[in-house]
Amino acid sequence: MENVGVMMTTPMSAYLEQQLQQRFTLFKLWESSQSSPLTASALDKIDLEKCRERGIRVTNTPDVLTEDVSDLAIGLALATLRKICACHAFVTAGSWKNGDFQLTTKFSGKSIGILGLGRIGSAIAKRAEAFGCTISYHSRTKRQTANYRYYSNAVDLAANCQILFVACSLTNETQHIVNREVINALGPQGVLVNIGRGALVDEHGLVSALCEGRLGGAGLDVFENEPDVPEPLLELENVVLLPHVGTDTVETSMTMADLVVANLECHFLGKPLLTPVI
Repeated sequence: MENVGVMMTTPMSAYLEQQLQQRFTLFKLWESSQSSPLTASALDKIDLEKCRERGIRVTNTPDVLTEDVSDLAIGLALATLRKICACHAFVTAGSWKNGDFQLTTKFSGKSIGILGLGRIGSAIAKRAEAFGCTISYHSRTKRQTANYRYYSNAVDLAANCQILFVACSLTNETQHIVNREVINALGPQGVLVNIGRGALVDEHGLVSALCEGRLGGAGLDVFENEPDVPEPLLELENVVLLPHVGTDTVETSMTMADLVVANLECHFLGKPLLTPVI
């Protein structure tokens, strides 16, 4: 397929570039002298309706990233509750010589709420159960196969959990699903963990709640205007901030790249796509 052209809009993994170059003629848009708005890096930034109208096929890489993202979600909850980053800074600053670190909060046994019980939400629930946590959730519809308590709205879910994980897809309906009302329902002892998309949370409202003590803490891997992070968050000890690295392990990066290549090969050979969105 050396004569088939494939375009990458932004730099990704070196492994993916290598695999594409071995099979196709690879065009790297970012090396072009002309600027272009084609910089989408996530499914929620692709106009699926326009793609349908023009007969453009779209695929994604589900399943292969589930384990890494759910691992990170639990890690963020632990890091936030146990103040792991603050403890590290306490030791490296030499403060331990002057006294012990403050008491923190345990994770085991907490009541967990999950917004979105899809692949990742279900994997988070499975991990939290191993810590003796009780699980409840909210999604568009009640999952008949899930043995967790279902809430029909995000406010009621937040009011009945101590840690709220945001793991739903970003749509017009879910944008800012975690708003001021949800944050207030979670309360001054509650912790928010977002590993979905930044726009699922009203970031201005989140910052205000953290600064005013209306929310106990937050573990964030995603933000509304990445890579820009609200300045007040940088000064808070009750937050853990990550640079959108939920899927960023060597193993998963390579598996995702292999799936991208396999979908391209299926497309150009006229075979059914492995993971079609449309």
